[in-house]
Amino acid sequence: MSEDTDTDLSTVLSVLDDEYAREILTHTSVEPMSASTLSDRCDASLPTIYRRLDRLEECRLVTEETELAPDGNHYSIYSANLDRLELSLEDGSFDLQVNYHEEDVADKFTRMWEGMR
Repeated sequence: MSEDTDTDLSTVLSVLDDEYAREILTHTSVEPMSASTLSDRCDASLPTIYRRLDRLEECRLVTEETELAPDGNHYSIYSANLDRLELSLEDGSFDLQVNYHEEDVADKFTRMWEGMR
């Protein structure tokens, strides 16, 4: 897990203040999902989901990967990348520490290989 001390507090809190963004994070923390699946699960339009995904990606709270469909087409799936968020107040200022998931390189390669079969 890595920590990012440069993450902008107001940006992250603004993103997490959004109900759809929180739903996207909770759903994708269980399993990777496509935008259309998230649209169904969150009961939101695709444009709404894509806007939230863009904001979540800007903060590195979700990651996007390409999956190959059985018919040879490809599509994006999204996974939550947030492991832990810690907000502290010390000496009159806030400090935000975000811990992100780091996938083992071997696991990532295995998933990629399985997706190509």
